[in-house]
Amino acid sequence: MLKHNFDEIVDRRNTECKKWDTYAADVIPMWIADTDFKCPQPVVDAMVKRARHGIYGYPVNHKNFEQSIVNWQKKRFDWDVDLDWVEYTPAVVPAIVYALRAFTQPGDNVVMQMPAYHPFHDIIPHNGRHILGNQLVPQADGSYAVDFENLEALLSKKRTTMLLLCSPHNPVGKCFTREELAKMAELCLKHNVFVVSDEIHSDIVYKGSEHIPFASLSPEAAANSLVCVNPSKTFNIAGVRTGAAIIPDRHKHDLFYARIEDNKAYGRTIFGTLPIEVCYNECDYYADQLLAYLEDNLAYLNKFVAERIPRLKVTPTQATYLVWLDCRGLNMGPKEMQNFFLQQAKVAMNEGSTFGPGGVGYMRMNIACPRSQLAEALARMEAAVNKL
Repeated sequence: MLKHNFDEIVDRRNTECKKWDTYAADVIPMWIADTDFKCPQPVVDAMVKRARHGIYGYPVNHKNFEQSIVNWQKKRFDWDVDLDWVEYTPAVVPAIVYALRAFTQPGDNVVMQMPAYHPFHDIIPHNGRHILGNQLVPQADGSYAVDFENLEALLSKKRTTMLLLCSPHNPVGKCFTREELAKMAELCLKHNVFVVSDEIHSDIVYKGSEHIPFASLSPEAAANSLVCVNPSKTFNIAGVRTGAAIIPDRHKHDLFYARIEDNKAYGRTIFGTLPIEVCYNECDYYADQLLAYLEDNLAYLNKFVAERIPRLKVTPTQATYLVWLDCRGLNMGPKEMQNFFLQQAKVAMNEGSTFGPGGVGYMRMNIACPRSQLAEALARMEAAVNKL
């Protein structure tokens, strides 16, 4: 089996890299959700081989891409996906926009769980829909629970037509249980609310938790949902801007595709679909080794913060490589805290208020990097906090 070196330091500066070229050279970027690991060698080899052909004209839409999605869902989650359920999309967020246009009307309500991935806060109002926030409830140990009473109250509103679910959840790192997902499915069916489940982080789930694809819950849940998938987080290929929607119900699939046609978003890219096919068909080894490495990074972070920066608390992280840091012990406002970490610690993270209600006092930290980089960032944070 191939072995990937996740300790390798790759210089990403001056490569049109959003993560590294946004900040000054003395800042360690631990913010946007891509990794600092090279993607799998089979992907590099396949892309180089294709590039050497020298002609990059319009590609034909073979079913290789769809079959790779089917293969991965079966191998990793034991979900039997029909080839005809899979639809190419230009990444996940555009797929959610097409779903909003297909299954809701201007003025409708869209429920999402707060705090929430920040682009969700833009795409819903930008398309003339209203956000209803179902606040996730912090527990005594810092983990989060679903407020089902509030969720049903929001779903039952006359103009609520969609639940936008982030599963696993970004930014709080929650992996929903089968029981929680089944309850959501039951409530959405009861109140005739369609479910769009963003499952982009589904491969990054730690020991003790399990990712359950929403549409795999039951035939009824499948008929009332659309699942967004994309290997970009797992294999570090976000820049190819390609994903897929899995839509079991044929009529709803047709409604979704009509919105894709409206925006002429059906044209695939040569260097978009190829890496996904290679990742899903050949690179299980990489996903397994990545998860093991991230688990060790998470353990390192937890130990370091507990022993050396006790004014910060690490939210129990069940999934994703995005750690939700409780920084309320610093007694800083959002802008002050962002500036503190950026200017004093020289570490760039996502400030929590940008994720909406429930985010104030938190920072989101990306730990998908070589251990040496994580250690340096934490040492900087420790030194900065100790000077307060």
